[in-house]
Amino acid sequence: MTMYVWDYLPEYEAEREDILDAVRKVFASGKLVLGDSVAGFEREFAAYHGLAHAVGVDNGTNAVKLALESIGVGRGDEVITVSNTAAPTVIAIDNTGAAPVFVDVRDEDYLMDTSLVEAAITERTKAILPVHLYGQCVDMEPLRRLARKHELKIVEDCAQAHGARHHGELAGTMGDVAAFSFYPTKVLGAYGDGGAVITADDASEQALRRLRYYGMEKVYYVVGTPGHNSRLDEVQAEILRRKLTRLDRYVKGRREIARRYVDGLGDLCGPGGLELPSVTGGNSHVYYVYVVRHPRRDEIIRVLRERYDISLNISYPWPVHTMSGFAHLDVPIGSLPVTESLAGQIFSLPMYPSLSEARQDKVINALREVL
Repeated sequence: MTMYVWDYLPEYEAEREDILDAVRKVFASGKLVLGDSVAGFEREFAAYHGLAHAVGVDNGTNAVKLALESIGVGRGDEVITVSNTAAPTVIAIDNTGAAPVFVDVRDEDYLMDTSLVEAAITERTKAILPVHLYGQCVDMEPLRRLARKHELKIVEDCAQAHGARHHGELAGTMGDVAAFSFYPTKVLGAYGDGGAVITADDASEQALRRLRYYGMEKVYYVVGTPGHNSRLDEVQAEILRRKLTRLDRYVKGRREIARRYVDGLGDLCGPGGLELPSVTGGNSHVYYVYVVRHPRRDEIIRVLRERYDISLNISYPWPVHTMSGFAHLDVPIGSLPVTESLAGQIFSLPMYPSLSEARQDKVINALREVL
């Protein structure tokens, strides 16, 4: 049987009764849309982060979009972000009418190079959108200084960083608003789509609640500023409430798997060889994906698939600025050299809390043979 980088079935087997009980509870509640489960998850997710507000939405892409709109980002504005990210980050910016402006990433950890941000600021810049990629946080203090200096907002993309910390601060608590995805593969994953935005700001929270519900406020059918249909589903919310109590345990499991990769593959690292994830100073990594790097990436992936029936992912093979759907941004190839170099060398090893030692050993041993 083919081995993939993610598999939810072992976790489902272990948690099935709780998951099915969550479904039964919602179906028996008498309310299927914006009921007690969504409200309860919002309270508990906000409390986990020590913030006043969490607003559940339908997916992570709309979490980013609504977060931007809640702080006033719109047509004619610019938002500074990175191209080494999942396309939904940039799609969300584009869908607000704003223009994404890219800066390169750092070679050592693949995260936003904050030293390049100030040069990208123009009179149209409205926000900075750092992506806490692969499970660890961007260096936030330089961004907070720039935001204060230039009167900008910070929107954190935390889709891959549930529970990650930066100098002790949780991902999502270091900017003005923060967007999360609960897509099933995530560190905190639902059994379908889901997302949330967290904030300490009352005005942003009120805007988010209007935006996710057509733009309506208090009275059904009365629309102020037109919004969206972006509500978090009650069933997913109830499942997330249960899984939130296990989030720290999931993170602990991911870190143990990461440690075993270091033990099993660390001696293969060196100049021109395999590179394992680098944890930036001050970061507490949650290993949403375990991204490694090798100049013979494509050959390695092919041999692992053909010889060992191991199918690995690449996060991400095509930087967003190179995609035809973003040709209108007119970002020249070669302008983001680190991002473009990474795209040809990085790939992800299996990573999920219920990954067995035997299956992880299969990957480690296969890589050792190939390398």
